[in-house]
Amino acid sequence: MSSTKIVATIGPATATSAGISGLVEAGMNIARLNGSHADLNWHANTIALIRATVTNVPILLDIPGKKIRTAQLAHEPKFKTGDEIILTTDMDHDGSKKIPINHPNLHKSLTEGATIFADDGTLRFTVLGIVGADIFCRAENDGQLRSSKGINVPFIKLADELVTDRDRAMVAFARANGVDYIGISFVESARHVKAIRNLTGGDWPRIVAKIENQGGLDNMDEVLEATDAAMIDRGDLSVETNLENLSIFQKKIMNRARHYGCPVIVATEILHTMIENPFPTKAEVSDISNAVLDGCAATMLSGETAVGAHPFEAVQVMRNVVTAAEQYEQKVLDDDSDNSPLNGNHAMEDAAALICRSLPVTKIVAVTLTGYAARMLAARRPRQPIIAVSCDQMAVRSFNLLQGTEGFYVDVPFSTTSTDHIALCLEACWRAGKIDDDDLILVAAVGYPRPGNTMNLLQTHYVSDLIFSMGWSQ
Repeated sequence: MSSTKIVATIGPATATSAGISGLVEAGMNIARLNGSHADLNWHANTIALIRATVTNVPILLDIPGKKIRTAQLAHEPKFKTGDEIILTTDMDHDGSKKIPINHPNLHKSLTEGATIFADDGTLRFTVLGIVGADIFCRAENDGQLRSSKGINVPFIKLADELVTDRDRAMVAFARANGVDYIGISFVESARHVKAIRNLTGGDWPRIVAKIENQGGLDNMDEVLEATDAAMIDRGDLSVETNLENLSIFQKKIMNRARHYGCPVIVATEILHTMIENPFPTKAEVSDISNAVLDGCAATMLSGETAVGAHPFEAVQVMRNVVTAAEQYEQKVLDDDSDNSPLNGNHAMEDAAALICRSLPVTKIVAVTLTGYAARMLAARRPRQPIIAVSCDQMAVRSFNLLQGTEGFYVDVPFSTTSTDHIALCLEACWRAGKIDDDDLILVAAVGYPRPGNTMNLLQTHYVSDLIFSMGWSQ
């Protein structure tokens, strides 16, 4: 099993039982839905279809948040360099004369001479003037502006609500439909993450904070500490900041995320050419390899699997490249000599990593209610597979985002006054074939937990010894 997970977007090309099964067989671990496209009825039906087809695959729903997009257009205008086009915040247009934009106050924030980008920076416009709700622009390159395409106005601070009515509706929809993760656009603060978490009402859905502008970069530490996972949306990030530093930003984000044990998804144009072509470019292959070597938890496919002509081949290519990169990476990790723990939690993680390198450990079993132990162990990217055991079914599904980790559900109440449940969890793993008689396992857990406590217990066991001493029998 490869450690790095693959997120694949479900769309018209794959929104069938056969399509979803094909993606899983090719290597998909997480199914993504883009809330900026289609309506909630389509998303509800697709969620039900995914659940009926593959019960253990977590679902990530990206909600639009503060992302600016073109509306659904009846007419998608083509233009040449130098042509004048009119963007408008008046939504009563279809694109034939004016192109409606979903940000109601965009016209109030722009001035003559400002630059507007569209469609991940592939289209550029210069603002010529503003009349009422209409923004008159000159096209700086040939192209076509299509429905639901992203709009960026870098270096201009827009007046935005932290949480919109649409956010509230989308989070309520995600909760009602049992979604595992929600992706939040343009996160710039821990306050934004906490505002969304207040809407979720607790642990579910878990939050994926998308770092995609300068504000997100400036405040990445507080965002990474507050969120459950992060996504580097390189399309918006490259336009909102600068293209030449994109790879550097990616490395910086993942370096800091490792400190917080925060899994990171790398997204946008990873295999873009495979939307139409059956083979990737060499640059795309290198991009995937470098994302793995940077330490990402997952790589994400968007149009490649949503509308592409070769969705299953794209996932298979991703899986093959990821596996090759991991084989190289493992030697680098084995030679890691950083043994300077920053606190008690890091000391436990260092101890676990040292045990895994020093003993012939074959599997790691993390007994974890919420997933903290599994998350911190996975961030060290051990060569041994991690079995994350929980009595919370949604937590078990969510573990499938973590590097090298498989979630395993047990119907065992977790005790706060003893460690008896740990032995019961290990027995359940053995009966299910998750650990074998000849395995040497490292067990990580929280003993006698209180609020705020984290991993404080490490054990090593030969499974054969457990079978003998505990009297397990089939």
